[in-house]
Amino acid sequence: MPHFTIEYSANLDGRVDMSEICEVVRRAAVETGIFPLGGIRVRAIRCEHYAIADGNAKLSFLAMMLRLGEGRDLVTRKKAGEHVFKALSAHLDPVFAGSRFALSFDMQINDKETSWKRNNIHKALKAEAAHG
Repeated sequence: MPHFTIEYSANLDGRVDMSEICEVVRRAAVETGIFPLGGIRVRAIRCEHYAIADGNAKLSFLAMMLRLGEGRDLVTRKKAGEHVFKALSAHLDPVFAGSRFALSFDMQINDKETSWKRNNIHKALKAEAAHG
């Protein structure tokens, strides 16, 4: 259940392709090898209304949150998080070079007792892999 939610300031439109950002994060998550492929979700939410630091309208941000299920130790989570953050950060180097920009990434573990899911994607991916 690795769900990545990206919130970003609307003033990034035209400078960043959010579909590409979602794919960078998805691909990096797969590369970690610790997330089930059928559970990976990446979504981006444009924030039309925001205020940053001193209120300068040219400042921008991208804040990513990963919600994941229990069961991975701290070392594994840190290694995976660092991999995903490094890929995203490198992809955003041009934004850092051309503007004042804040990037953040936080990881949250969902308590299995209070997290409900229904998903038939895992089964479909296994069937596709078995039958080509």
